[in-house]
Amino acid sequence: MNYALIIGGVCALALAACAQTPAPAPEALDAATQTAPALRNDAFPMTGQRPESGRPIATRSAVVAPNGAAATAHPLATQTALDVLKAGGSAVDAAIAANAMLGLVEPTGNGIGGDLFAIVWDPETEKLYGYNGSGRTAMEATLADAQAKADQFRDGKSLPSFGSITVTVPGTVDGWFALHEKFGKRPMADNLAPTVKYAREGAPIPEMIAWYWSRGPLRFEPAYERGELEEYQNAKKTYFSPAPVAGSLFRNPDLADTLETIGLRGRSEFYSGVMARQMANYLGRAGSKLDFDDFRAHRGEWIEPICVEYRSEVKLCELGPNTQGVAALQMLEMLERFDLKSMGFGSPDAVTAMVEAKRLAFADRALGYADPAFSGIDPSIFVAPGYNAKRAERIDPSRAMLEVAPGTEVTDAALRDGDTTYLTVADKDGMMVSLIQSNYRGMGSGLVPDDMGFMFQDRGELFSLDPAHPNVFGPGKRPFHTIIPAFAFRKDLPGCQVRAVPAEMACPYEPWLSFGLMGGATQPQGHVQIITNLIDFGMGLQEAGDAARWEHDGGCEPTNALGDDCNTGTGKVMLERGLASVAAELEARGYEVACCEANYGGYQAIMRDFESGAWIAATEMRKDGNADGY
Repeated sequence: MNYALIIGGVCALALAACAQTPAPAPEALDAATQTAPALRNDAFPMTGQRPESGRPIATRSAVVAPNGAAATAHPLATQTALDVLKAGGSAVDAAIAANAMLGLVEPTGNGIGGDLFAIVWDPETEKLYGYNGSGRTAMEATLADAQAKADQFRDGKSLPSFGSITVTVPGTVDGWFALHEKFGKRPMADNLAPTVKYAREGAPIPEMIAWYWSRGPLRFEPAYERGELEEYQNAKKTYFSPAPVAGSLFRNPDLADTLETIGLRGRSEFYSGVMARQMANYLGRAGSKLDFDDFRAHRGEWIEPICVEYRSEVKLCELGPNTQGVAALQMLEMLERFDLKSMGFGSPDAVTAMVEAKRLAFADRALGYADPAFSGIDPSIFVAPGYNAKRAERIDPSRAMLEVAPGTEVTDAALRDGDTTYLTVADKDGMMVSLIQSNYRGMGSGLVPDDMGFMFQDRGELFSLDPAHPNVFGPGKRPFHTIIPAFAFRKDLPGCQVRAVPAEMACPYEPWLSFGLMGGATQPQGHVQIITNLIDFGMGLQEAGDAARWEHDGGCEPTNALGDDCNTGTGKVMLERGLASVAAELEARGYEVACCEANYGGYQAIMRDFESGAWIAATEMRKDGNADGY
């Protein structure tokens, strides 16, 4: 392993990089306020230095735990998950408890007004399960409704970021109960009890979450004043009177009452009981067509994850549309033809190859990733044998393509017809949960139902307004989703040698890695960077997340009209400071390059150590959370 090369790419500007305050995710802010916290102007002379440990990139050690582990975006959520595991709960019980706690302490990214996706490895059945817990538009909604709002507030080009038109039925509570019914061991009331307690007594708010929180009024108040957000007093009372500062305690008694009632009365209370009528009545006053029948009709669904092999060593699994997980799979299949290890981490060639793979995959994403119940597009076409290898023939790692286009198969199929939290938990029995949950942009739509203590999501913003687009706004539809959990299997090659597996028998794939990386369009790009860091560049689990990242922005989106000329130009490559040394070369290759503010995401991961059987857990230095175990 050539750590000198890595250090050169990642730590050449170490004094600046190690103390750099991370930029907020673009989903946290609207276009008018996408600025980072002020940077210090000195050269950070007091920054410490981590002793040599063989893992020079890591900002801290990964956690090693023999029984169970959790990694979340807030220490209290991680602690809650471990408490549930120690009390006999399954990894699913612990994930639900942690997610509930995050809805209290990190409402900037998630809550029961949003949607949920999960992947679960069940050691008993030795099967990987996927759950799509995304909600739908009102059955009475029309494209004309959406276009009228777009004309009023967005020059007809896109849906607003705020208000009732963006709200879809929240799917998180349904997701909790579906996961719990299949894999839970403890009563749901017990899983939600820690959050109920902290919501009443006060929960600690750390500095990054507090910073994101402080941006809320800068978004919601102008939207309310111009009429885009129909009601703001409930949100102001719940979250901004005043907004909590770092180190303060936040109380939300309305949320405590809501969660306590859900725990005692079950899923039906939220979707077909008093709460459902309360939410529907509130949304009706705000102008939404979502009604009681839309809540009552909601059901998420169990789905099969889609998996691809990489380097004949790892199998990455993602959820298909209406999420963007397949983009990560497409990128990996394209990168098979390139020797990234020889190119070196952070080298211009490696970054170029990855960026070009992203551009090609996202061209497909723009046209074909939509609710499959309406699009008629089979997601397997994106990973059909040889498809991405053929796409990769267009990639030259020495220069940028002037324009990209979706694959012919995707074009034919299509024409035939924010903010986020990620967490992962593993238990002593071997169950692993990869769960991602979101309100989408910022804290959500700005609408908080009366006396319920949470904000509705604004996920509906991600519909297209083009009647011919598979992702067009319409009745009873799920919008395109950015949030994606991930799971990977790996071959225990040394273990196969020890067990003397016969040559004619392939070494089997073993459940290995539950991980995710929050942050809008960064997510599939981040998943690929994590896998290549682990496999091609030989990094450890914490290193793989701490290593400097890039993000490419540009090209068509699932919200564009089909005829938009948006796949021309090379787009912008945004670099963290650790990759600043390649900026000039990337510019010479045809890209616009920006350093050093971008949506670099938020990573959590748990890995099985095949030799010891222990869990290895890592967390994101760019967020407030932690990883822990027992």
